Amino acid sequence: MLARLSIRDIVLIERLDIEFSRGLAVLTGETGAGKSILLDAFALALGGRGDATLVRHGAEQGQVTAVFDVPKGHPAAKILAENGLDDNGEMILRRVQLADGRTRAFINDQAISVQTLKAVGAVLVEIHGQHDERALVDAATHRQLLDAFAGLEKDVAAVEALWDVRRTANVDLDAHRAAMERAAREADYLRHASQELKALAPKEGEETELAGRRTTMMQGEKIATDLREAQEAIGGSHSPVASLSAAVRRLERRAANAPALIEPAVKAIDAAINALEEADQHLNAALAATDFDPAELERIEERLFALRAASRKYSTPVDLLAALATQYAGDVALIDAGADRLKKLEAAAREADQRYGAAAAKLSAARIKSAEKLNKAVNAELAPLKLERAKFMTQVEADAASPGPQGIDRVEFWVQTNPGTRPGPMMKVASGGELSRFLLALKVVLADRGSAPTLVFDEIDTGVGGAVADAIGSRLARLAGKVQVMAVTHAPQVAARASQHLLISKDALDRGKRVATRVNALAADHRREEIARMLAGAEITAEARAAAERLLRAAS
Repeated sequence: MLARLSIRDIVLIERLDIEFSRGLAVLTGETGAGKSILLDAFALALGGRGDATLVRHGAEQGQVTAVFDVPKGHPAAKILAENGLDDNGEMILRRVQLADGRTRAFINDQAISVQTLKAVGAVLVEIHGQHDERALVDAATHRQLLDAFAGLEKDVAAVEALWDVRRTANVDLDAHRAAMERAAREADYLRHASQELKALAPKEGEETELAGRRTTMMQGEKIATDLREAQEAIGGSHSPVASLSAAVRRLERRAANAPALIEPAVKAIDAAINALEEADQHLNAALAATDFDPAELERIEERLFALRAASRKYSTPVDLLAALATQYAGDVALIDAGADRLKKLEAAAREADQRYGAAAAKLSAARIKSAEKLNKAVNAELAPLKLERAKFMTQVEADAASPGPQGIDRVEFWVQTNPGTRPGPMMKVASGGELSRFLLALKVVLADRGSAPTLVFDEIDTGVGGAVADAIGSRLARLAGKVQVMAVTHAPQVAARASQHLLISKDALDRGKRVATRVNALAADHRREEIARMLAGAEITAEARAAAERLLRAAS
């Protein structure tokens, strides 16, 4: 429900803060006092169309804030969650209208799009008036309202679930058929390609691995050549080891004659021989390490050639050949086993269609039956509203050839305003005053089912007499027992039934140079005086006060 409405610098409103309670709140006042301005401001906070002319003259911007107490599980909370917005139970809708025409929208002080604000506002508040097209006059909502009246929400949810199953089954069937048709057109090519790739047996990453091994082997061959040349120099036929060994033996034979001269040289030559022999051992080990099978290198090169040739042939990177082979094998298998799979998918689609069709037909029958009850209930409300010659009817048109998530029905509220006239859609047939009373009758019957938690009725009692106005007030009060109701009214019979009475007036400021709209909550004596004014006009008489008192007592 709406808990508080704050308006800043909107048209004639400089600063306004209104606290609202449950039940029926009426807004009264002289024509031109600002009742429409207040509703326009409220609609702005709910995501209505912005306009630079709404900003008070001399101000840079206007602002409207509407604070709602929202119960857990309310659809508005779901919209917030879908948009990643915080929800702490209290929902604050704020709209800033700039003088240059731009607007900004916020929920709980988080910037949002106007579309999101409008979606939230639509599930929090319904505004009904003689020329308002945002509420029940939208035929798209009539099916939902009929379902709410009949308590068919679970049945609708079941049909929606079956619709999803049906849709999935048909999507799978269509995809399989398309795949089979594609495979059949390319059957010979697919079989040849599948066999060729199966024989090739490519593996992901194989090209990189083989190329690396080939590079290593080719580099090893070049290194081995250098190693052999070094080994030949050290330990081959031209090795100096034999000559050095012979020289050492000769020197050792002379060592006894001149040991001081010979022994250092012998030791040095021995060290050189040992170093050469050690180098020869290292070279042999290195040659063994670089040894490879030339046939292996040839096999690697042949494999790389085959993989790259297949890559060019199938216009596919080598690393994706394995996936392509799997795809072709699957397509061939689809050709071979697709008929069986097709039969199973067709059977599943038929079963899903039959289950959906049965549930949709059952739901349609329930809607038709409930439509009769809704018609009876609404028509019972029309006579006191001076629509005794009118007739309300709910048109349920079932078309199994046009199924949808919520069934096969198109639901629309029709009316016949007078006997003998052609019935038609409520919005097209009913006049402004008739439409507002039809909507009130419908809302009273629906009560809190399929309704926003706050309902606003804008002068739906315009042009009616005392008895009809009293009937309207009675029904608004009944409706306020289920949901919060706000009514802009000129009828004292309606005002007398309010639990909260707000008087809209204009005050002259700056010695009459400008005016501002203000709102006062009226206590008992002031209520009686305002209702007396509504009865008598400019000059309030004792008779008008007495009549006002009778209205208040009758309504209590």
